[in-house]
Amino acid sequence: MSTPALLLIIISAVMHAFWNLLVKRSRDKTVFIWWMFIASGTLVTLAVPFAGPFPPVDARILGLVAAGGACFVLYHLFNGRAYRSGDLSLTYPLSQTSMLWVPLWGALILGERFTLLGVAGIALIVAGAWCVQLRALSWAEAVRPLRSLGDPAVIAALAAGFIYSVGSIIDKTGVTTYDPFHFTYLLVLCMFLLMSLNLARPRYRGRILAEWRHSRPLILLSGPVMMGSFMTFRYGLKLAPVSYAVPARQVSILVGVLIGTLFLGEACGRIRFTAALLILVGVALIRLG
Repeated sequence: MSTPALLLIIISAVMHAFWNLLVKRSRDKTVFIWWMFIASGTLVTLAVPFAGPFPPVDARILGLVAAGGACFVLYHLFNGRAYRSGDLSLTYPLSQTSMLWVPLWGALILGERFTLLGVAGIALIVAGAWCVQLRALSWAEAVRPLRSLGDPAVIAALAAGFIYSVGSIIDKTGVTTYDPFHFTYLLVLCMFLLMSLNLARPRYRGRILAEWRHSRPLILLSGPVMMGSFMTFRYGLKLAPVSYAVPARQVSILVGVLIGTLFLGEACGRIRFTAALLILVGVALIRLG
């Protein structure tokens, strides 16, 4: 992976961790994410006139946008379902299984090839993402998520990982064949429309304005953060194999650990430190590979 691509993905990872922190501090998570898309979408729309002429949009690009938007919205919904009813230490590692699927799709669909160092880097990042929520360094704890495959929360987490991997391949195809800025703009619009359809259900009546009143400063702050995360990742994705880009973005876990330790007063612990170290070494190997 080239240095510019890695830097863009690391910047995206830092912003990704930050907007996840904002979601964590909100009250109504689903509604808050919808507001985040309004804030970031507004900024992207304002930037469109300065991004040059809008490239022609054909049926293929619209299909990629619609499919990618649907995948990422489903990813958020499945993740929310998993986290609502499942133990985080059980569901989180399983939702990260996209990193196992993405290299497979990259090789089979996009014809990507890997070096030995690159494969080792991916393996270390997967191990770090798996270990970060462990409660003890033991084999029994490491395989605990796999013992509950019939649990609805576990099924939802696995579905989230799989659907994200499909969306990543669509994303890579889109930014490779179309301008990354305008593709991201269309993708954000599509995701916003799909989320709006979800929030149109009666159960969300009254919750949208309530969340705006409760989290307005966080929503306004989230706009440039989410826009920056989306844009830098897709420009990095254009320059790098998706099989490397998606695992490398897991450096956001390391950033999340640092934010939790430095700003939220959370204990780091040996397990989280070890997981963060595995991810850091894995990203370094991907860069060398």
